[in-house]
Amino acid sequence: MEQQTWFAAWVERIEYIWPEFWTATVETVYMVAMSTVLSLALGFILAVYMILTHPQGIRPRPRVYHVLDVAVNLIRSFPFLILLIALLPFTRLVLGTTIGSSAAVIPLTIAAAPFAGRIIEGCFLEVDKGVVEAARSFGASDMQIIWRVLVPEALPAIVLNIAVLAITLLGYSAMAGTVGGGGLGDLAVKYGYYRFQGDVMFYSVVVLLVMVQAMQSLSSFVYKRLR
Repeated sequence: MEQQTWFAAWVERIEYIWPEFWTATVETVYMVAMSTVLSLALGFILAVYMILTHPQGIRPRPRVYHVLDVAVNLIRSFPFLILLIALLPFTRLVLGTTIGSSAAVIPLTIAAAPFAGRIIEGCFLEVDKGVVEAARSFGASDMQIIWRVLVPEALPAIVLNIAVLAITLLGYSAMAGTVGGGGLGDLAVKYGYYRFQGDVMFYSVVVLLVMVQAMQSLSSFVYKRLR
């Protein structure tokens, strides 16, 4: 009888928190997905410029590369929470608000874009230089070398590293929740920390762990298919 009472209470508790829990999960997925796509796009552009100007790159320009390298390192060195707060005026200027999951996408993207650029640049640098030289000997242009040589050769490694980027953004999204970004981080703080409801904190952590495992498994599966 005691077990039935405990189980009924647990079911009732789940039904009570489920609407907010579901909303928070959707917000987290939205923030991570949008910021991953946008940061990959910006990071790819940055990586192309970096591989072009790299001292051992396609069109070496050490001074230009040094400027880009320093800029990337500076942005990456910012703690995300400080960067998030520093970007509040810019976020308000762009969207008119600093509250909500859409507002959190902007600082998430800006924080992750240099990281994505560095990852993609590293994947490009791992491509056999002999393949690049062979393409150049056939008269391929810089853009043809990038799109027809570097991208296809580096794609499996890039896909594998997308999981690293997405998992990093998942952690950032939890921090964004502490300043009104929504998502599971906001739910965990609001209920688990301020209201001492440990079960909500526990469920939030479990869902985040499941998301991490799902992203890593999907990335590994695609990587194997591409290889």
